[in-house]
Amino acid sequence: MKIGDQAPDFSLPTGSGDTFHLAEQRGKAVVLYFYPKDDTPGCTAEACAFRDQYEDFLDLGAVVVGVSSDSEASHQKFAQKHRLPFPLLADTSGALRKQYEVPRAFLGLLPGRVTFVIDKDGKIAYIFNSMSGATDHVSKTKEVLRGLAA
Repeated sequence: MKIGDQAPDFSLPTGSGDTFHLAEQRGKAVVLYFYPKDDTPGCTAEACAFRDQYEDFLDLGAVVVGVSSDSEASHQKFAQKHRLPFPLLADTSGALRKQYEVPRAFLGLLPGRVTFVIDKDGKIAYIFNSMSGATDHVSKTKEVLRGLAA
């Protein structure tokens, strides 16, 4: 996957029991962030940073969506515990992670942490890959969204 590519379409279950369809988001920017695991320190920091700045994303016309291989029940518990206002998608088979070519980290032992910004036309506008800078994903994507809105 590279900037300018059409984002692969998908539908996945959320922690709230709904199904998220990327195609239904056309006309809005989408922040699609892949993270390793619910309720781990880095993933919690990242999710809470997105939560704390969620209004900024809404003001920029963006939808925020988190993805991991955890179950719908795990996502529901994680979202309730940390009051997350955005959907968490259950990619239990890892198919979406493969489709978006999200690499594994730490010698292939952990699922990677990669954030994609998909523009209102469904094209990839930005890719940020960093395991160590979990909260950097939030600030970087906001910068990109500001540029798209200008």
